[in-house]
Amino acid sequence: MNDSSTNNSSTSNSSSNNLIGRLNQAQPYALGLFRIVVGLLFACHGAASLFGVIGGAMGGGTVPAGTWPGWYAAVIQLVGGVLVLAGLGTRSAAFLASGSMAYAYFKVHQPEALFPLQNGGETAALFCWSLALLVFTGPGALALDGLFGARGGAGAKTGQEREKQGAPIAA
Repeated sequence: MNDSSTNNSSTSNSSSNNLIGRLNQAQPYALGLFRIVVGLLFACHGAASLFGVIGGAMGGGTVPAGTWPGWYAAVIQLVGGVLVLAGLGTRSAAFLASGSMAYAYFKVHQPEALFPLQNGGETAALFCWSLALLVFTGPGALALDGLFGARGGAGAKTGQEREKQGAPIAA
């Protein structure tokens, strides 16, 4: 009776390890998909503010060119969002974009109330932290950074070498 419970336990452990192994293999692709979605949504905010598309800025219209801070934020949203979406200069673009959302949260939303749900700052907070995550994780799979990074100078690692070390292929 003890042997069968030991077998069930080892079978359960091996299937759990198999699932974890599969999830680990899919991690760079899940991270790449996360990057693409966040970049697309961020770029849409910039396009709406700059060009009046997708509903425009704050319910219609555009942000007047050169106005502080709205127009500059919209440019960062559009350019940073496209770069993050494409996975090109992901960490730098995400760092700048995350900082712009932190500024937006603390200067525009937080003075209204303490919590994001109360002050309307959920979007700024979520973009800030999502983009900050990409600064630390890198772009994941399916990124243009991976195409250029693999061709780096002496000492550059191939995608297979990075993958063996547990790093995303396109990091």
